[in-house]
Amino acid sequence: KNQSPTKNIESRNCAAHRTAAAAAGVRRVQYHQENVMERAGIEIMNKDFRKSTVYQIYPKSFCDTNKDGIGDLRGVIEKLDYIKELGTDYIWLTPFFVSPQNDNGYDVEDYYNIDPSYGTMEDVEELIAEAGKRDIGLMFDMVFNHVSTRHEWFRKAMDGAPYYKDFFIFRKGKGDGVPPTNWESKFGGNAWEYVEKFDEYYLHLFDVTQADLNWENENLRKEIQKILKFWMEKGVRGFRFDVINLISKACYEDDETGDGRKYYTDGPKIHQYLKEMHDATFGTDPGIVTVGEMSSTTMENCFKYAGRDTGELSMVFSFHHLKVDFMGNEKWVLVPADFQKLKDIIFDWQTKMAEHNAWNAVFWCNHDQPRVVSRFGDEGKYWKESAKMLGTIIHCLRGTPYVYQGEEIGMTNTDFTDISQFKDVESLNHYQILQHKGLSASDALRIIQIHSRDNGRTPMQWDDSKYAGFAAEDSAEPWIAVNGNHTKINAADQLRDEDSIFHYYQKLIALRKELDIIAYGSIEPLAEKDPCVFAYRRMYEGHELIVAANFYGRDYTWKNAPDVDGYTRVIGNYKDAAAAENGVMGLRPYEAAVWYK
Repeated sequence: KNQSPTKNIESRNCAAHRTAAAAAGVRRVQYHQENVMERAGIEIMNKDFRKSTVYQIYPKSFCDTNKDGIGDLRGVIEKLDYIKELGTDYIWLTPFFVSPQNDNGYDVEDYYNIDPSYGTMEDVEELIAEAGKRDIGLMFDMVFNHVSTRHEWFRKAMDGAPYYKDFFIFRKGKGDGVPPTNWESKFGGNAWEYVEKFDEYYLHLFDVTQADLNWENENLRKEIQKILKFWMEKGVRGFRFDVINLISKACYEDDETGDGRKYYTDGPKIHQYLKEMHDATFGTDPGIVTVGEMSSTTMENCFKYAGRDTGELSMVFSFHHLKVDFMGNEKWVLVPADFQKLKDIIFDWQTKMAEHNAWNAVFWCNHDQPRVVSRFGDEGKYWKESAKMLGTIIHCLRGTPYVYQGEEIGMTNTDFTDISQFKDVESLNHYQILQHKGLSASDALRIIQIHSRDNGRTPMQWDDSKYAGFAAEDSAEPWIAVNGNHTKINAADQLRDEDSIFHYYQKLIALRKELDIIAYGSIEPLAEKDPCVFAYRRMYEGHELIVAANFYGRDYTWKNAPDVDGYTRVIGNYKDAAAAENGVMGLRPYEAAVWYK
C-alpha cells in the first residue's frame, strides 16, 4: 500500500505479482464460503430502494489514510459515520479492483482482488461489516462491457488460446491497414486495434487498453455470473453496472455517422442477457438493488430494463438530461444550457417511466460529470441557494436519488488553469483532437475546463487544511490537485452550520423516508413552458406535494401558480416561505420550496 502508483503498476508485470495473483485465486474459495456480514453478526436488512438514497464514492479522491496521495478503502471506513449522519442507505463505490488505472479503475485486470493502491481484501471485508453495522449497504461498480488488456483472459487470448480469444471481439480488417468498421472510440480515434500476430483487430469502444467482451459467448457470461456470486457471498447489497446496454452488438458494419452507436447500443440480445444474469445471480436475493448505466439509451428499452416485473434491473441511469449543454451529441463545445429542454427531458422520463411501472435513478452528479452547482447553478453570490435548489428538484422526484461525494457540500468545478493539471484520458485526448480541428490551445483548454470529468474527481473537501483533509499535511501530494476553494467550501464548516448545504441535503434525504408520497406518488409537471420555473406536483392516496424552484439568479413572478393555502412548507432554501396569492407566486433568486398537504 505504501508503494507509489507507478511502482504498483510496474509490479503487476513481474513474476512475483503473477504468483501472488495465483495464490489469490486459491483464497477465493475460502472467501466465497464465508459471508462477511454473517461473521460480524450483522442482520442483513432488505431496504425499499424507492425510499432509499445512494451516496456515490470515488475512492481515489475520497480519503487517503496511508499518505500516498491516493484515496483508499480505509479512508471510506474512516468516514462511515459522516455518511450515516447524512442519512444515505447505500454506498456506491466506483471500481477498486486490480487495474493499471488507464481509465481510473474502469479497466479491470482482476475482478476478485483489490488494487494495492486502495487496500486489501481484509479492508473490503471490514468496510462491508462496518457499513452493515450502520445499516448501510455496499453497492459495487461492475464493469462487464470490457476488461483491461492486462486481464488474464486477454493475455491468454493474445497467447493464442481459442477458448479465451472467443471472450473478445476479433475481426479481420476490410483491407490492408483498414479496420473492420469506421466506428469511433468514445475516447477518440478508431475503435479497433490491430494485432499483427493474428492479422486481426479487437474492438475497444473505450480506451485501446479496454478490450470489449464477447457476450455471445456463454462461457464468458458464466464467468461474469461467478464474479457476481462471489461478491454477493461477501455481503454486497447492490451492483451498479457500467455501460451495460452496450454489451450486445447488433453487427459490425460501417456507420454513415462514423460513431457506430446504432450498432452496439441497446443491442438485439441485451434483454436476454440481463434476464439471464438476473435469474442466475442477484435475482435470487430480493434485497439486492441494481442500477444500470445506460449509454445513449431509449426510454422504450428502459421500460424493460427497470420494469417492476420484467426481471432485469431495479433502476436505470439515463443521461439525456445532462446533454442540454451539448450540441446534439457533441460534448466538446461551449453552448448555454437549454432550460426548456432540461424540463422536457426530465418530465418525459418521469411520467412515461411511471406509466410503465419502471424506475429511474435520479441525479445531477457523478464521477463522469461536471459539478452541478457550476453547471446549472451559481458559484458566487447564490452558491448556497442554488446548490440547495438543485438538490430540491432531484430529491422530490419519482426515483431513487444519488448523491455524489461533495455534492452535499456544494463542491464546484476545478480551478485548473493548465492542461498539465488534468488527468482524465478522455479530456487529454480531446484537448489534442480539438486543436487538430482548428481550435487554439486556449479555446481547447476552456472547453476542457467546463466539461472535463476531472471536475468531479478532485479530492473531497473535508476541511481547510493543506490537502483539504483528504490527506495529512505531511502526505504525498494528492494524485490530482485540490480545489483552492476548499478553505471556504468544506464538510467541517458545514457540519457546524445548521443552515449549510449539508444539513439541507440531510433534511431532503429524511423527508423521503418520512413522506410516502415522495417514494410512491404519481407526478404531474407544472409550469411546463415557464422560462424560469421548475415545478411539479406529487400525489398519493389523498396526499399532495408541490415542488417549485426558480432556476435563475433573479427575482421572478410565477403567474398561474397553484394555490398553496392550507399546505405546509416542509422544506425550502429561504428562511421564510415564498409569497403566493391569487395564482401569483414571487420567487427569489434560486428559491426552492416544497409544500405538503
